Amino acid sequence: MKKFLPLGALLLLGASSLVAQKSKEDVMKALDSKAETYGTIAHTIWDYAEMGYLEEQSSALLQETLAEEGFTITKGIAGIPTAFKAEYGSGYPVIAILGEFDALPGLSQQAVPEKQSAGKAAGHACGHHLFGTASSAAAISVKDWMTANKIKGTIRFYGCPAEEGGSGKVYMVREGVFDDVDVALHWHPGSANAASAGAALANKSAKFRFHGISAHAAGAPDKGRSALDGVESMNIMVNMMREHIPQDARIHYVITDGGKAPNVVPDFAEVYYYARHGSRDVVVDIFDRIVKAAEGAALGTGTTMDYEMIGGTHELLPNLTVQKIMYDNLVKVGGVSYNEEEKAFAEKISKTLGKETLDLATAENIQPYKETARAYGSTDVGDVSYTVPTAGLGTATWVPGTPAHSWQAVAAGGMSIGTKGMMVAAKTLALTAMDIFKNPKTVEAAKAELEERRGKDFKYVPMLGNRPPALDYRK
Repeated sequence: MKKFLPLGALLLLGASSLVAQKSKEDVMKALDSKAETYGTIAHTIWDYAEMGYLEEQSSALLQETLAEEGFTITKGIAGIPTAFKAEYGSGYPVIAILGEFDALPGLSQQAVPEKQSAGKAAGHACGHHLFGTASSAAAISVKDWMTANKIKGTIRFYGCPAEEGGSGKVYMVREGVFDDVDVALHWHPGSANAASAGAALANKSAKFRFHGISAHAAGAPDKGRSALDGVESMNIMVNMMREHIPQDARIHYVITDGGKAPNVVPDFAEVYYYARHGSRDVVVDIFDRIVKAAEGAALGTGTTMDYEMIGGTHELLPNLTVQKIMYDNLVKVGGVSYNEEEKAFAEKISKTLGKETLDLATAENIQPYKETARAYGSTDVGDVSYTVPTAGLGTATWVPGTPAHSWQAVAAGGMSIGTKGMMVAAKTLALTAMDIFKNPKTVEAAKAELEERRGKDFKYVPMLGNRPPALDYRK
């Protein structure tokens, strides 16, 4: 991994933007010339490794980079200190590029091909340091192209915090910050290059808090009421419930507080739950049953219970009108190639994934286009996709076969393998936005498709209700 440059050196980026960028080839060449600078920005954010709603340095760095390029910055949107909007130009169409920058808790944070101890409180195991940087690079490139070609319209970058369970974009959608956007583009790090119609599960999450009575666990157990018993009883009931929910639903939990000492009956315990499915209506039903299990657990253990909604996201709604344009541009950009050092690194990573040989096909090539996809994870982009026509892609920022939320993803994302995939995303996003600016009729077709897919009577209702942003959910 390259050493980080001082922040002031990063702002020299603007000087190279003066070169006229008339064509797609010009834009791609200009991005190639800035790859080292953007790599430094991404690796700086990788080193910050700030969790959801705590991304002060990461957000500030991207804001400063965009401001230096002539974007107007609006800070603290939707009541979230680290959320922001960067805008250039005016009028129709308004094309938004989404960027994220939050890290995950409890992961190692070293760019080496062997598993290390955690070392830090968080790590970029989902590659959001690459996400935010590539999206910023794309927005800047589109701005330069618009200037060179005297293109009318508005290009925006949205700094979107706390995607990892914090539902940052949901609050942004709820507060109307996307209401005047015509098309939204996004991407995500991964182990393959693909721009098919994406899918993501609806998700609802909450922290369930049980309150009991502390007592000496040996000397006066009859005087105590264990909050941990409440948590464990809830978990038992929810685990029994798994037999009676749709096969493709998912429930996950972690006990975030189970007491402090075995000889003290804990008077407080907390468990953090997710419920997921491809339909938000099914998720709501499952979540309501989880709440009933929590209520029953409290009743049976002589404790009390309350819960705090943490996140809630819609499933992802595809828009094939824009998605096919994005796919064609990804094919034009192409995949990544590894140098010998990167191959040696990747071979070591591949062995930790249980693979005898390294297969680089998914990094070097583009996956075939598909109009449907199976969903596994969740994203708050889902709520954006119900508000504005939205399309996305994934690129090979990790060694092929690497799962997200793993130390292997952290490692590749912290070195040049991650940067190469990031630049594929930046180019594809930029070229896609350019095509839409050149053909505004695409916007009308995309909006008609959105209307048809969500239904004319659709009314957006955030799954997390009216609660304020959960700014302390990672504290």
